[in-house]
Amino acid sequence: MMIDETLKSGDFTERDEPYRLFAEWLDDAGQSEPNDPNAVALATVDEDGMPNVRMVLLKGFDERGFVFYTNFESTKGREILSSKKAAMCFHWKSLRRQVRVRGPVEEVSAEEADAYYASRPRGSRIGAWASKQSRPLESRFALEKAVAEYTARYAVGTIPRPAYWSGFRIVPQTIEFWHDRPFRLHDRVVFSRDDKGAWQTRRLYP
Repeated sequence: MMIDETLKSGDFTERDEPYRLFAEWLDDAGQSEPNDPNAVALATVDEDGMPNVRMVLLKGFDERGFVFYTNFESTKGREILSSKKAAMCFHWKSLRRQVRVRGPVEEVSAEEADAYYASRPRGSRIGAWASKQSRPLESRFALEKAVAEYTARYAVGTIPRPAYWSGFRIVPQTIEFWHDRPFRLHDRVVFSRDDKGAWQTRRLYP
């Protein structure tokens, strides 16, 4: 991959896998973004092929993929379980950078889900039980009542993870890095897996 020598440190560099570059960009975002540098737009499709998109929080990544957690009975949960594919788009306005991820989706292990659930604030663990995510809510009072009921039920001791609450991992087939450049002559580099699972890189016109 030819590298523009005018690019500053921390931008595109020659490498055979994209995860280190993503880690560098996410670290930069953690220092410059005022809120939630791990926020990412998650796109799914319903059974009719109609797209849906919403913001979620990335909770982990490694060479296996990008992980987030949700209620599997929510709209996004049901759509992912049906299609087994999704896409993500990170946009860090302060850095003028964007990363897009596309690929099949797998469920995280029960051990991974248990460990992350146990790390959440107690109120968030109660909320996972109280919220019937994405389904009609008759009133705010009904939600607050459910929260009170589960707070009383789990007043002491550990709060178990609901069976319907867990995590998904997007296993990327492509990861595209985009960096703003003057006159809309942006830099775009795509990492794509070949048939053997190795990463191939190519530049795209902006």
